[in-house]
Amino acid sequence: MLKLKRIYEAPADSDGYRVLVDHLWPRGLSKEKAHVDLWMKEIGPSDRLRKWFGHDPKRWSGFRERYWKELKSQPELVSQLKQVLKEHRSMTLLFGAKDEEHNQAVALWDFLQKRGRATFRAHS
Repeated sequence: MLKLKRIYEAPADSDGYRVLVDHLWPRGLSKEKAHVDLWMKEIGPSDRLRKWFGHDPKRWSGFRERYWKELKSQPELVSQLKQVLKEHRSMTLLFGAKDEEHNQAVALWDFLQKRGRATFRAHS
């Protein structure tokens, strides 16, 4: 089971293995409070793409397309994430963005869903 969750929400047992997929550490959150099992900052979008997107919903389609190209060019990171999912019955992709529909974790979730065999659930 692969889920999505905003990192500022309280951790829950149902989260399973918690993986932060933001390139930058979330503001105002200590590592102790975050309860992150793995921080895969390398799998986040490039600084250039992240800045271009700026969490503008009007740029969502273009962002998703460009981010997927970046993911395709980094198969080792995608494989690592898939391996972590295989090793844990439940995994939650964590993100810091306020917009829960237009962010890199959603785009990554879509990317994995399109190529994966796992069970996915949008939010825990």
